[in-house]
Amino acid sequence: MRLEKCYFCSSTCYPGHGTMFVRNDGKSFRFCRSKCHKNFKMKRNPRKVRWTKAFRKAAGKEMAIDSTFEFEKRRNIPVRYDRDLMSTTIKAMKRVQEIRSRRERAFYKQRMAGNKERERELNIKEIQKGIHLISTPLASVKEVQKTAETSKQMDTD
Repeated sequence: MRLEKCYFCSSTCYPGHGTMFVRNDGKSFRFCRSKCHKNFKMKRNPRKVRWTKAFRKAAGKEMAIDSTFEFEKRRNIPVRYDRDLMSTTIKAMKRVQEIRSRRERAFYKQRMAGNKERERELNIKEIQKGIHLISTPLASVKEVQKTAETSKQMDTD
C-alpha cells in the first residue's frame, strides 16, 4: 500500500482517494481532494495559499529543517520481508514520531514566546483608546446620587 503526497497541499493521498492529473509530457500530479485540484488548475502558488504546508514552512510556522524528515524519504530498494526487521522498523517509527512531536512543541513554544507581551501591549492600547467607555463604580454611584438629588428638587418645586 503506497501513500502518496498531494502535489498542492502536501497531505497524504490514501489509495482510492483523490485524483491524478497527467500532463501531455507525462508528468503526473496527485491531489488529495478537488479543492487542491481546482487551485492547481487556477495556477495558484501553494506557497501563497495560507492553508497549505508549503505556506506554513515558508512563513516559518512549521519546522522546515530537521533530521527526522530524513526518515520519511521513500526508498526504492526492495527489501526481503523479515519479521525482526519489521518490528524494529515499527519501533523506530514510533520513536521518530515521538522525537518529532517533542521538537515541534519546542518550536511552537519558541515561536509563541513573545506573544504574551505583545498581546498585553495591544490590550492596554485598546483600553486606553476606549477608556471613556469604561465607568468606575464610584463614578456611577455619584451619577446615581446626582440624578436622585435632581429628581428630589424637581418634586419639591
